[in-house]
Amino acid sequence: MKDDEVPGGSPRSILSVVLKNRPYRSDCPFPRLALTPNRYLYKLDYKPPTPPQGPFNLIIAVSFGLLIPARILASAKYGGLNVHPSMLPEFPGPAPLHHTLLADRKTTGVTLQTLHPTKFDEGKIVAQTPYPGIEIQARTVEELQALTAPLGAKMLLQSLEDGLFVPPIKEAGWYKSALTSRDFTHASKIGPKDRHLDWTKWSADDILRRQRVIGPLWNTTETCSIGNDGKRKESKRIIWDHGFHLLKEECHLFPATGHPIIVGLRRATPKVYIRTCDGNVLVADSVKVEGEAATAAFQAAKRNGLAPIPKRVDRNTQFPHDFVAFHSPLT
Repeated sequence: MKDDEVPGGSPRSILSVVLKNRPYRSDCPFPRLALTPNRYLYKLDYKPPTPPQGPFNLIIAVSFGLLIPARILASAKYGGLNVHPSMLPEFPGPAPLHHTLLADRKTTGVTLQTLHPTKFDEGKIVAQTPYPGIEIQARTVEELQALTAPLGAKMLLQSLEDGLFVPPIKEAGWYKSALTSRDFTHASKIGPKDRHLDWTKWSADDILRRQRVIGPLWNTTETCSIGNDGKRKESKRIIWDHGFHLLKEECHLFPATGHPIIVGLRRATPKVYIRTCDGNVLVADSVKVEGEAATAAFQAAKRNGLAPIPKRVDRNTQFPHDFVAFHSPLT
């Protein structure tokens, strides 16, 4: 952005776009935006780019994921800005949309902040969605992103027009003082441990929410097989690839929370039932055992020794009951 295009601190055009040095998706708009007359595209490597117009005046980071070095921020006349899709200081970090939904927040918003030279999401708040925020009418990360992205874009453009980035910057954050009693959660990157299902602590609603936001979830359980050397037991990971749905009718078959049973052995499609810690029952139609494709729960349990089911089963097989429990609870 040129100084002569910043009357009163209001930039009028984007002259350069910098991307991380990695392949970008074919639908990414930034290369097309940059490769138009008088605009330039750079890929950020270890050495910062030097545009032909001279030093950058303002750096705007959007879903960048890297800490911009202090020396680069210091070289820009107005430092840097970042749009963050949460009400900072709540949910700082790389996955604010996921954690907003996982925490079952009823409202959210966006924050425009300056870029801190050494820390993520620790800059001054330049603008923030006004009190009380916007109502969350979204159930998935994609839906929440579609809700917050236009708000962030509008906030960024308006703040640039108003010159809110020009020193002295007035602190605009209200959320922290409004909720002084709340411990603000860091929105850490979602990983396997976040998908590790805890039947002893998560309610049915918690499980279904996690399944919707970050699924598929997983557990480990004990298998039992018989070989030439006798019984062999081992622990295997099972992935609830197609998730669960809530059982509506009454059920009294369960030995313990988180201990699956296969129900409907005399039917064409037996299913896995699991009691949750709040007394509800979740149903899984299929199970994916590590190293295999997802398959019907009964077939997966029989093939992998998850439950005491005869290896050879046909329509004439007689079961003493219409259900059978897994060898061990889920962990």
